[in-house]
Amino acid sequence: MQRKLLFIVNPISGTRNKKNLREIIEQETRKIGFPFSIYPSVSNGDYSFLYPVIKDERFTDVIIAGGDGTINQAVNSLRKQNVQFGIIPCGSGNGLAFSAGIPKDPVKALQIAFNGKSKLTDGFTINKRFACMLVGLGFDAQVAHDFADAPKRGLTTYVKKTLQNFFTSTAYSFVINTAEKEIKTEAFFISVANSNQFGNNFTIAPKASLTDGLLDVVIMTKQNKLSVLFQTLKQISGFNKVQRVDIVDERSSLIYFQTESLHITNLDEAPMHIDGDPVETVKELEFKVKHDCFRLLQ
Repeated sequence: MQRKLLFIVNPISGTRNKKNLREIIEQETRKIGFPFSIYPSVSNGDYSFLYPVIKDERFTDVIIAGGDGTINQAVNSLRKQNVQFGIIPCGSGNGLAFSAGIPKDPVKALQIAFNGKSKLTDGFTINKRFACMLVGLGFDAQVAHDFADAPKRGLTTYVKKTLQNFFTSTAYSFVINTAEKEIKTEAFFISVANSNQFGNNFTIAPKASLTDGLLDVVIMTKQNKLSVLFQTLKQISGFNKVQRVDIVDERSSLIYFQTESLHITNLDEAPMHIDGDPVETVKELEFKVKHDCFRLLQ
């Protein structure tokens, strides 16, 4: 079957000038000879209007040009439509794309979409809401909320918001339950990750894999801020080993384990984000892996 590509382009994601992105897509896709159509992303994240388009016009691939939030919405809406997904990363963080080895340069990203192999890739749910990459509670979620409200996007703004929140952040109370253990702790943040990073190649869960059927859970427990910096550097550098969840010490400065599912009671209703997009927080959170739930071109 000849491949036929449907592009979803978010015209406002990230900071790079998008004026020529459509032109690049058209030029490169015509070079390789694939038939294609381009649709704009939708703010409500519901792409069900594309179901008959994909079926009737026999599209084989959906290529998403946007950030992690746009990718989350498009994949969640269309992952049952028997298509492959490609990514042209043009968001502020691009965590899923970078975890999959997809470069930010649109021409190089398109070449992967055209010539790469599709791999069955995991997602997960939080109270039945879909995530491709990462859910954060606490510090990094507050940064995501502040970043979303900022008049300017980009890495500089993200760093500024991170520094501002670092000095004012407080610890939140959580109860984390897995099949093996209950952990009661105060923590600056909890990251539940399918990919290995926050974005911008900032690796928070070095052992995470998009295909292993496991969630990587990183908990930065309450401690002084200098220790937080030290533990963060150790974690992103890959020095911390994955711990066995059944023997995790709740007094550890940083807890890092893997699990197929978990329940978090967010006692202080710490702020929350899903794939970098701020969402309304809730007190009870049920996480479950959806193994091999979509095909990603890499």
